[in-house]
Amino acid sequence: MNYQGQKLSLTQTSGNVALLTFAAQDQAINKFDQATLQELAHALDLLEQQASALIGLVIQSDKQAFIVGADITEFLTWFGLPDEQLADKLRDTHNLFQRLSNLPLPTVAAINGLALGGGFELCLAADFRVATESAQVGLPEVKLGIYPGWGGTVRLPRLIGVDNACEWICGGAQKKALEALRFGAVDAVVADGMATDSALALIAQCHAGQIDYQSRRQQNAAPITFAPVEKLMVFESVKSVVAAQAGRHYPAPMAAVKSIERSISQSFDEAITTEIKGFITLAKTDVAQALVGIFLKDQQVKKVARQITKEVRAPNQIGVLGAGIMGGGIAYQGASKGVRVVMKDIRQDALDLGLSEAQKLLNQQIERGRLTAPEALATMTQIQPSLSYESLADTPLVIEAVVEKAEVKAAVLAELETIVSSESVIATNTSTIPIDQLAAALQHPERFCGMHFFNPVQRMPLVEVIRGTKTSAETIAKVVSLAQKLGKTPIVVNDCPGFFVNRVLFPYFQAFTQLVSDGADFRHIDKVMKGYGWPMGPAELLDTVGIDTAYHAAQTMAASFPDRMSHDKTNVLDQLFMAGLFGKKTGHGFYQYQADRKGKIQSNPDEGLALSWMQEKLALTDAQIIERMMIPLCLEAWRCLDEVVIASPTEGDMALVYGLGFPPFQGGVFHYLDSVGAKNFAELVSQYQDLGPLYQLTDGMRSRIDQGMTFYSPTALVAGGAA
Repeated sequence: MNYQGQKLSLTQTSGNVALLTFAAQDQAINKFDQATLQELAHALDLLEQQASALIGLVIQSDKQAFIVGADITEFLTWFGLPDEQLADKLRDTHNLFQRLSNLPLPTVAAINGLALGGGFELCLAADFRVATESAQVGLPEVKLGIYPGWGGTVRLPRLIGVDNACEWICGGAQKKALEALRFGAVDAVVADGMATDSALALIAQCHAGQIDYQSRRQQNAAPITFAPVEKLMVFESVKSVVAAQAGRHYPAPMAAVKSIERSISQSFDEAITTEIKGFITLAKTDVAQALVGIFLKDQQVKKVARQITKEVRAPNQIGVLGAGIMGGGIAYQGASKGVRVVMKDIRQDALDLGLSEAQKLLNQQIERGRLTAPEALATMTQIQPSLSYESLADTPLVIEAVVEKAEVKAAVLAELETIVSSESVIATNTSTIPIDQLAAALQHPERFCGMHFFNPVQRMPLVEVIRGTKTSAETIAKVVSLAQKLGKTPIVVNDCPGFFVNRVLFPYFQAFTQLVSDGADFRHIDKVMKGYGWPMGPAELLDTVGIDTAYHAAQTMAASFPDRMSHDKTNVLDQLFMAGLFGKKTGHGFYQYQADRKGKIQSNPDEGLALSWMQEKLALTDAQIIERMMIPLCLEAWRCLDEVVIASPTEGDMALVYGLGFPPFQGGVFHYLDSVGAKNFAELVSQYQDLGPLYQLTDGMRSRIDQGMTFYSPTALVAGGAA
């Protein structure tokens, strides 16, 4: 037996075991596209014809990963098919996997690296699964607004139980090999490189009669029997948890639970039909279109970053100038990724704060079981605190993270430039101050750019890399490569006050403070915007950012864009700042923050200064609040695109999703505008234009709207994704 395709091969060992090897010749990874499915069908034809001469089948990969999922760019075209045609497409793949399950010989998946989505569903169709220690498996489809469509909702519950399967499928997380073993999703975990040998040994045991693979096969295909009351209790509990975690904007997790609930007591074929029906319903939703778009745009911005850095290697050592919370967070991020960090400050107490921040983050990793104490200690040794500028002399890249004041930063940067080598790159972590303004203090502005981290550094995926007028391409490449090494998604933007994310954020804040000035209840605004899909409301976000930080940044933005970001009268943000109520850092802002008995910080609305602005309650519907909050944000993002602050709608969408938490189910700000329609959006804006320039279209926008513009064409989604 010998078959060699472009995507996979089929060979036979001297011991009469067939080896089905996924080995895409034109790709760095294996994924299920139409060509791979066709070759799999041909391989199954050969296996069925020659099964009598075989004692078993091992499924393996010659890549670092097993199979990372379906080719989402091909899969996305399926979503637009009529229901019957989409059902036929899904059924065809189901039939392939079922042919594998029905082979008259034991089958073992030898899993190395990642087996995700359709790749893991193929493994579930095998009788056994052997995984290497570094392998990870999972069904992440809910992150795309769908659920597993190739048997995952049918096979996994029968294998690991309903509760566990719902948690796996509805959470969409990747599971490490040992965790998968504990659940029973894999049968053995072996050393890296030993999966195929172990799979062959398992086949030999089946052939010798030591393992009855047929009875196991029947058990895994059989319906699960529940007493009616037991079934009701199980699924009501699961639904309660899933509803709380997923929220109303993401229907896929609850749809998966309901599909499993219907299918577990059905025959295997009936259960597959149930899965297909539910999948089709989800595939047609706007949420699925938006989330698939987010996935593809994420692939695109990462591709752009790879192109920028293809001739550059990230440094193994960096400097962080300015300790404290932000400096400590950057230092921790570097050390946790194996980068040696020199953290410099002028005060010992600031260094102590930075080190304590890094230690706190490492302790959290220990508590969650993600690090051992020795590993955490080794990470901390990567951070070298220093009070001396000379410690930065040999550092190839230094990130300045001192206080957000232009005159202070300019002085510090000018002094730093005299210390570092002529090859060193200097990046500033400023959040709003223009790069060209700071570069004026430097002799070599070509080696200077912005590197804007978001707080908390360890959690926020975005880094804005800001190109100044004189910044060299080599400097940008080095900083982008560092961001990648730190595990972040870098997006390059052109210089302007606030850059992209904060320039878009502050009109949103301006809309909020104006609402409060008009008599709206900040607590209600927070509730409405969280219900709309934001991770936190604007008042809570201001408290988290820091009222002082937001106040100073707002002054910068107002000076730069006075027509729409300034205000004549004192607003609530000004009052809180002048009162020294800086939010979470002081325990008091819009909300009061206190630790409970377990040390967890709890928030309660402030009954004093912030609420005193509600002298006359403003009667607005929730929809009006959303419109007043979202219109300025959308308009400013559009302005940034027109001014080429961002290179494309794709980068704008991902920057706001990753940097601000823009609701992913909306697909990003430009996807949202396309879904609303430019003319409909213009009509909406016209209803609020009396509120001032913050709520007015530019002449250029009106012209393009008249021409029927869209931000994305129907074919704008990028290629290369897998899920």
